[in-house]
Amino acid sequence: MQFSHSTEIWQDFPELVAGVLFAEGIGGNASIDAAVVKFNAIAATRLAAGPEGELPEIQAWRRTFSHMGLKPTQYRCASEALLRRFRQEGSLPRLHPLVDLCNAVSLAFAIPVAIFDVAKIAGDLQVRYATGAETYQTFSGEIENPGAREVIFADAESRAHARRWTNRQSGHSAVNASTSSVLIVAEAMHASAAADVRKLVAALAGELGAIWSVTAKTGILERSSPRFEVRG
Repeated sequence: MQFSHSTEIWQDFPELVAGVLFAEGIGGNASIDAAVVKFNAIAATRLAAGPEGELPEIQAWRRTFSHMGLKPTQYRCASEALLRRFRQEGSLPRLHPLVDLCNAVSLAFAIPVAIFDVAKIAGDLQVRYATGAETYQTFSGEIENPGAREVIFADAESRAHARRWTNRQSGHSAVNASTSSVLIVAEAMHASAAADVRKLVAALAGELGAIWSVTAKTGILERSSPRFEVRG
C-alpha cells in the first residue's frame, strides 16, 4: 500500500509539504489528557496574539482554496475550522483518543491533520483531482459524488476518503473503536512548511510511542520525494 500525491497536484502546488505516519496497535482506551492540555496551551498562546485567519499556515491554505475555486471562508481547511471552534468555545469535543490527540496537534501547529483507518482503504491512497465518478460517504451514511477537478483522497476503488482536500473527511474510513492500523497525513503550504511539518511529525510520533507504545513509520513528502510506502 502506497500513499502519494498525483503529478498534477505537485505541478499545481509545488510548495506543498506532507508529513505521513503509519502506526499499528492503536487502541481506543488510552489516556491523552496531558498531551491535549499541552498542545491546547500552545494553540491558546498563538490565538492570544491574533485570530486564526492571521496565522501564516492558515493564510497559505486560504490561498490554496482560492486557487481551487473555493471561497476560503465558506470551505475552511480542517485546522482553521478546529482553531475557530477552539477560539470560540475554549475546547473541542472528545471523539476518540487518537482523533483527540491529532486534533490537539493540529491546533498547536495550525496544520490540517487527517487520520484514516487503513483497513477501510482499498489499495493505494492518492491525493488527486476527481473525475466526478468517485463515491464519497458522509458521516451520516449518505453517498455523494465529488465534482470533476475537486481535490480528493482516492483509493483503488475510486472511493473518496476526503473531499475538498483538507476540508472534509469521509465517514467510511473514520477512526472508531475497532480501528487498529492508521495512516495519518499532515499537509502544509506556508513558507516554513518543511521545518514545521517535520516538527509536527516528530511530536506526533513521540506521543504515539509514549501513549500507545508503538513505533510509527514516518515520512516527509515533497515534490522530489512524492511517495510513502505504507506497507510493502
